[in-house]
Amino acid sequence: MKLQGKTAIVTGGGRDIGRACALKLASEGANVAISYHASSKGAEATVAEIKAQGGRAIAVQGDLSRPADVATLVARTVEAFGSVDVLVNNAGGLVARKTIAEMSLAHWQTVMDLNLTSIFLMIKACLPHMASGAIVNLASQAGRDGGGPGAVAYATSKGAVMTMTRGLAKELGPGIRVNALCPGMIDTDFHNIHTADAARRGFEAAAPVRRQGVPEDAANLVLFLACEDSAFITGASIDINGGMLFS
Repeated sequence: MKLQGKTAIVTGGGRDIGRACALKLASEGANVAISYHASSKGAEATVAEIKAQGGRAIAVQGDLSRPADVATLVARTVEAFGSVDVLVNNAGGLVARKTIAEMSLAHWQTVMDLNLTSIFLMIKACLPHMASGAIVNLASQAGRDGGGPGAVAYATSKGAVMTMTRGLAKELGPGIRVNALCPGMIDTDFHNIHTADAARRGFEAAAPVRRQGVPEDAANLVLFLACEDSAFITGASIDINGGMLFS
């Protein structure tokens, strides 16, 4: 039980990678607070599954680009469990594929708020309750390679997450370690919505592992970065892409 007695917040914990992370951390003894925006059924189902396995969990709805909603999430977590030891910043998204030429300022700002400002707000709100622990940020392979067509805003925001991770590692150490992971093709709603099936089949044919990733692959890495198994790692952005990009 690598996180026995610890409390973790997982943002975007109602589906896909966030749900897998919540279940994985809970399986290792963590109390888990899940935030969700629209995935209420998924969040409640995740909480129910954790409780059925003897764990403790809550779900809190909110828009993490709004300081008031972030404050509510952190306050309810501390009220329920007493502290924050692990923060997994998973919430985010591409929103829509748009070239710079067709992109509005409103779209740009929405993507930045969703993927970057939310992390700033979550970390700022959690720090008063984190004497020590770990922060794990979800970046993306897009932050390494610029992303696919129409993903400049998304890729830029995820590149910024990696830079933020490095800066925070220096600022918050030694008590708090800060790392990121950079997922590639993971079988989630993100790619169900934004990636053509032919591209996904092409990935499977070309990847050294000959498959897409699954949310549990990412969750296993999040657990590693959240617990003392990775005690000498901070400021890192770790690739998890089946061998399709080496950084």
